[in-house]
Amino acid sequence: MTNNIFPIIKTLIQNSTPPQPPFGKKYQATCVFLLLYQMKQELTVLGIQKTDTIGYPWRNQVALPGGHVDPEDNSPKEAVFRELQEELAILPRQVELLGSLGHFQTINQKDIEVFVGTWDKSGPLNFDETEISRILEIPFKTLLKTHLERKFHSRRLELDVTSLRYPLEDVEIWGVTAKILYHFIELLYPKFQI
Repeated sequence: MTNNIFPIIKTLIQNSTPPQPPFGKKYQATCVFLLLYQMKQELTVLGIQKTDTIGYPWRNQVALPGGHVDPEDNSPKEAVFRELQEELAILPRQVELLGSLGHFQTINQKDIEVFVGTWDKSGPLNFDETEISRILEIPFKTLLKTHLERKFHSRRLELDVTSLRYPLEDVEIWGVTAKILYHFIELLYPKFQI
């Protein structure tokens, strides 16, 4: 696989109709980066696993890097770049923004805008071990294989947080992270297969 895949993904995002922000209910604005890179010539998603801290609401969960949109942030886009630098020490110059995948809501009233970008893999990753236990390299082909084997493709209206799960090594991706990845996989498949 070559870097030619990234312009294709950018075009697919720009030509899609992304999920919109919620209306009516009050949600807290948050943002995450679905960060893509190549690992051994394969499309890979950068994930994180939260720490195993008792009482921590996201204990042991697989997530994408990001966080809250603070009052000081001029936009969710500015916030997601700030969060990426704070959480993993990835600088804006190391990332090419491909676009917004849209808005996804959590059961605890968070509205997450998902930004998709490519990471050049330069520089070491650093993270706070009291919040993040490890970095996960999530191969897209592994996600797609599960997606097809579990017959998730084109079943958007039938899926919920409890049934949408993607196993990875010794963890399982579920919840809003699984919904985000589901949407991303559906955007790419079957336009191209990896």
